[in-house]
Amino acid sequence: MSSTSQKRKLIQKKFKNRSYKLKVDALDEILVFADQFPDDADGEAIDLLLDNLQESHESSTVDAESVRGLINRLLGAHNAPEQPTTSASSLAVIDAFLVPKFGYDAAKKKFNEHTKSLPIHGEAYAKTALYRERFMLLSQRVSRAEHFSRPAFDAEMSQFENNEISSIQSLISQRGRKWVMGVISQLEDGHFYLEDLSASVEIDLSKAKITTGFFTENTIILAEGEMQVNGIFQVITCGFPPIEDRDKTLKTHSECDFFGSGSQTKEETIKLADLERQAVNDTYVILSDIWLDDEEVIGKLETVLDGFESVETVPSLFVFMGNFCSRPCNLTFGSYSTLREQFGKLGRMIENHPRLKENSRFLFIPGPDDAGPSTVLPRCALPNYLTEELRNIIPNAIFSSNPCRVKFYNQEIVFFRQDLLYRMRRSCLVTPSSEETEDPFKHLVYTITHQSHLCPLPLMVQPIIWNYDHSLRLYPTPHTIVLGDKSEQEVCKFGGTTCFNPGSFSTDSTFVAYRPSAQEVELSAL
Repeated sequence: MSSTSQKRKLIQKKFKNRSYKLKVDALDEILVFADQFPDDADGEAIDLLLDNLQESHESSTVDAESVRGLINRLLGAHNAPEQPTTSASSLAVIDAFLVPKFGYDAAKKKFNEHTKSLPIHGEAYAKTALYRERFMLLSQRVSRAEHFSRPAFDAEMSQFENNEISSIQSLISQRGRKWVMGVISQLEDGHFYLEDLSASVEIDLSKAKITTGFFTENTIILAEGEMQVNGIFQVITCGFPPIEDRDKTLKTHSECDFFGSGSQTKEETIKLADLERQAVNDTYVILSDIWLDDEEVIGKLETVLDGFESVETVPSLFVFMGNFCSRPCNLTFGSYSTLREQFGKLGRMIENHPRLKENSRFLFIPGPDDAGPSTVLPRCALPNYLTEELRNIIPNAIFSSNPCRVKFYNQEIVFFRQDLLYRMRRSCLVTPSSEETEDPFKHLVYTITHQSHLCPLPLMVQPIIWNYDHSLRLYPTPHTIVLGDKSEQEVCKFGGTTCFNPGSFSTDSTFVAYRPSAQEVELSAL
């Protein structure tokens, strides 16, 4: 950065890439901040400012007041003597609406980042693109799977049985058993079809042997079968696209920051991995369904806070997931001022626990029935009107979207609050297989990890903002997935991923203490 104009352009570019609109007064403040680091040619100080801004600033417009406090804090830290890394600095929270979007280019066999702004209300083609991008994501993953990749040499030389995938369009001219891949859709009432990018074909699943998972409309499957004379594809065997090892995905697409926490050099990754191993005392306490309008629930929550206030090392993070009210906050809900007071009461309760207030951070994630513009996913953070008093009392409070992402050093954690298990079971087209497991939660984990998507339900059942469907992707598969669900608490480890449900705190008095350094899950209850 050899001149002020170059610095100005770099700052504007970096803020635009993160979907921020920068006011002139804010730009002037940031220019002064950048001048404190004359050797910072790549703008790493600006990246650090942006990382901190994402945690504390919800609006897409940035003014001078928004950045002044952050700049003073960062300059103070820069001029202070070097200290050991704290829990606060080890944590990055990524809002769903700031997750970068990548689209797969089949010709170049690479992902390209979408750099333009994404409107909430997409055009009609955005809905089609949603399905196409989901399919392309899994298709390129399957192309690297040993059992389904096309052999470069004679198939007899391969140690794996090769099952080449045919396009659905080619089924018209081919006979015998074939493997196809497609999205299950209902193009006519009571008639289900399999669609890929070339065509669609009606399918018969009545005699199919299926693998573990919930097979619902909108899920992408691999099916082995044969075309019948009536034009229906009789499915013999079907399952989800095979999962890919996280390290293999990262090696294949090393240049892509899918998670949204920023790219890292190899040296930074090694250093963070070492710091993560050392952070054995970091604990996340996760509670779902905290009904602030229920005195019994508030009493139970105070008991939990009292308990952690007295431990030797207090938790570094409390995650409070909705719903925050025992009644749905819909159009008939008329008690928003009361709910605002209840959030303020929660803030004062936390304030009465000085060790927690000083040393812990508090992440709030809205539930499916909380106040907001709609029930569509992803959901934005709780409205400022409700949380203003709590924010003033607890500066360490973070209000994020549902779902949201948390980065703990190198570890990627996804939080999602949705009563997903019941809805997935209800939407099943065939009875789930009991060959490997009868546990519904394991079926759910198997489904979302293989689909690389948090909510593969039909859009009629769970609407999704078309342009932000990418924020629900699980690609590469994260280290940890927290599924806040009103069903019974449970933990499941599958394919290198730890997935757990903390249960409903309001109804079952259950919660989870999670130690991210060792990925240990402690199912707890009062």
